[in-house]
Amino acid sequence: MIVRQPPRLWVLLLVCNLTVLALPVTALWAMRLYESALVRQTEVELIAQAAVWAAAFRQELRHGAPDAAPAPIPMDSANAGLSATAVSLLRRPGLDLADDPVLPPLPDPQPASQPAEPLAAAVGRALTPMIGDAQAVTLAALRLTDSRGVVVAASTASDVGRSLAGWDEVAKVLAGAPIATSMRQRDAVDAPLNSISRTARLRVFVALPIPGSAGPAGVVVLSRTPRTVGQAIWGKRWAVIGLGAGLLIAGVLFAVGLSALVTRPIGVVVTQAQRAALGSEVAPLRHPGTREVADLSAALTRMATTLDQRSRYIVAFATSVSHEFKTPLAGLRGAAELLEDHAETLSSDERSRLLTVVSTSTQRLNVLVGRLLELARADMMRPGVATASTSVATVLDGLLRAYRARGMNITVSGDDVRVALSPDALAALLASLLDNAAVHASTDGSGSGANVSIQLSVRADCVQIVVSDQGPGMSPANRARVFDPFFTTTREKGGTGLGLAIVRAIAVGAGGTAALVDSDFGACFRIELPGSRVPDPSDR
Repeated sequence: MIVRQPPRLWVLLLVCNLTVLALPVTALWAMRLYESALVRQTEVELIAQAAVWAAAFRQELRHGAPDAAPAPIPMDSANAGLSATAVSLLRRPGLDLADDPVLPPLPDPQPASQPAEPLAAAVGRALTPMIGDAQAVTLAALRLTDSRGVVVAASTASDVGRSLAGWDEVAKVLAGAPIATSMRQRDAVDAPLNSISRTARLRVFVALPIPGSAGPAGVVVLSRTPRTVGQAIWGKRWAVIGLGAGLLIAGVLFAVGLSALVTRPIGVVVTQAQRAALGSEVAPLRHPGTREVADLSAALTRMATTLDQRSRYIVAFATSVSHEFKTPLAGLRGAAELLEDHAETLSSDERSRLLTVVSTSTQRLNVLVGRLLELARADMMRPGVATASTSVATVLDGLLRAYRARGMNITVSGDDVRVALSPDALAALLASLLDNAAVHASTDGSGSGANVSIQLSVRADCVQIVVSDQGPGMSPANRARVFDPFFTTTREKGGTGLGLAIVRAIAVGAGGTAALVDSDFGACFRIELPGSRVPDPSDR
């Protein structure tokens, strides 16, 4: 089963920041694209209108104007209809705010050096009534010129008879260009508030040739301001309001989801910390939201469990210490009271027995205090902290002489190894194991005649120290409590019940283990510690 890890908090924050950054950037980009689309829409409309006006102009030229005497100009079939470039622009317009420049405004039409061509002027007069009606619908400014660029009809009457030859768009078309389109800056005008021309900052110009028998018979020039984004949005205000409401709801849902993933789990972790401070049980969050909160909740749970275990250990330890100290203290107090109250009436043998009680109780207290200090030092060790490396054989050499002098038979076999313990800690561990064997494997508890075997081996990165004796062994009931502090079956022989507790504390503190393993007879303890084999010089 694959367990899905919750996302990390920095990933959520990054997504939030990128989303917040992307919204305005995306909006600006979308508005720019929409503005370009409005410009291209205006360009398409103007090209289509120009094609209609060019067709109408050609038709008038073909049949001749009613008030013009000259014969109509014959039309070249190759130039009839809209140019291929104009058709291409109709299918995919070319103006783009991102790529095409916005040119300065065009100059005013200039006085013509000579009047317009008579036939073209007659056509212009024939089409003039239609221009006003068309402009009321299309809102486009129209100028029709003859083959020299002189205006013969226009939506602005003052432009008629003036020359547009100085305009770049007209000059390009008269020079043979199939079409000319451009965007130009727009002069400020006094227009009504709801006019399409009030807020537009540019005009789209389209110049289309009117094909003739020997080149352009004239030029159709159309211009209009495109709709602005604001006007387009206002026209679709209800759709925009709906979109805004949807985005608002999405933002609220996004905030609620982020709160559910971050804020709520952190609040629950704070509640867990408060429960842990009161000593209540704490469990990891089932839905942490983010990996950091999951790690924090798990760490808090482990900390609460450790504190609870430590608290229980301290209570049990204090109870055991008070119990262990009570017996020798009671003996000391009783002997002292007898000596104080009846010192003159006691015989020498009675005084001698009382002094023996005092000495024995004092010695017992001294042993207990020493063992408690060793246990405290062992409990303060932390796995992975020890950086010392000690040879087991070196420490054993000093210990074996002392224990063999007490009459113990000790054999050592196996590899030459080193362990990650200080010499003092290793000596305390081995001494506690040998003391335990001396008490249990000898008849009088002194160690005389006890047979002990020590085996050293290395497996992977772990050193095994196996200490076994040939004593009576342990009952199944006692095996489960053998490492508990103050548990002993030889209290009358001076046992404190702290030796094996010290062994386990030192092993666990070094990152190892201590265990009582099954054996055919006697007791067998296996200690595993981080370490390695000592290299043999002959292997080099």
